[in-house]
Amino acid sequence: MNPFNILQNIIRQRRSIKPTDLNGKKIDSTLIHQLLDLANWAPTHGRTEPWRFVVYENHAVQKFCADHANLYKENTSVEKFTEAKYEKLYHLGDTVSHIIAVYMKRSEGHAIPYEEEFAAVAASIQNILLGAASLDIAVLWSTGGMTHTPAMKNYFSLSSADTILGILYMGYTNLEVKDGKRNIPLADKVDWHS
Repeated sequence: MNPFNILQNIIRQRRSIKPTDLNGKKIDSTLIHQLLDLANWAPTHGRTEPWRFVVYENHAVQKFCADHANLYKENTSVEKFTEAKYEKLYHLGDTVSHIIAVYMKRSEGHAIPYEEEFAAVAASIQNILLGAASLDIAVLWSTGGMTHTPAMKNYFSLSSADTILGILYMGYTNLEVKDGKRNIPLADKVDWHS
């Protein structure tokens, strides 16, 4: 199989797997380092390399999930707070091997447009997702819970210019990968001129 076909297969087989569908098996930390190295090769205008990663493993996974749940409890009005959501956030790490929080660190002076920096970090996440798929590592790129709130930015001591792009919940699963599908045909998304 040529490199294009290998990459095509990885891209088409990649799926988001919820933390509740992980089996608790641990990922060797060497593989996490290799995935972060792939992320570090994302395209970056001006070589600003705005991606930043906070990695949690072992007991730190449960601590982060407890902190996340408590952020929700402390920053949600009584009317909107639900015990079910609190418990869900608290237990998200029960079968997870690693959690990686990903954020964009804006360069000094912000010479590169925000959208380009955001896109660079998103590309770094895609590199992780594709690398993980090639290693049969299951991942969910989550933007739920408190991810996009000021409370979470404070939790990571981010500046007002920085942005959290998501939390990656990683591990292994016993689920069979289902065939993917697209809802809109490619031809409806392309305006081709020649």
